[in-house]
Amino acid sequence: MLHKPRGIVSTRADEKGRPTVYDFLPSEQWLAPIGRLDQASSGLLLFSNDPAWAQQLLDPGQHIPKTYHVQIRPPLSPDILQHMARHSVLDGRPCLPMQIRELRCGGKTQWLEFTLEEGRNRQIRRLLQAVDAQVLRLIRVSMGNLTLGNLASGQWRWLQPDEEALLQG
Repeated sequence: MLHKPRGIVSTRADEKGRPTVYDFLPSEQWLAPIGRLDQASSGLLLFSNDPAWAQQLLDPGQHIPKTYHVQIRPPLSPDILQHMARHSVLDGRPCLPMQIRELRCGGKTQWLEFTLEEGRNRQIRRLLQAVDAQVLRLIRVSMGNLTLGNLASGQWRWLQPDEEALLQG
């Protein structure tokens, strides 16, 4: 488990010379990311040397929820959030229903919690862009019941044996 910092790319090597998630991991292990977080996002990113287990976690049929905390500007109304949660469409296909709740609102910005059971490319960013909201921060805080907890940005740790059960859908 890595707490991927913002500004880091989720690839082994970058043709532009940018820092990658592998700059934070032990080099003596072969590990592949399970899913991705875009360069501007931070948070929980899992790695594995077991391709079958990784594919199981990525299988949309497993419906493993992923939770994100997202800071946006300007704040959105409860009606817009409710519509987005139930009736979103991307690339001409309906999105699975999601949970969206307000964490706090500070006037000009708002923190929202999104819980998704699918992971389309830049899904949250694209949905918010469609309602003219700018994403200031996006942090994945959990996958299934496995939480990022107090793992500091740029730090990694091995999963404990009992944590694998937390990743069941």
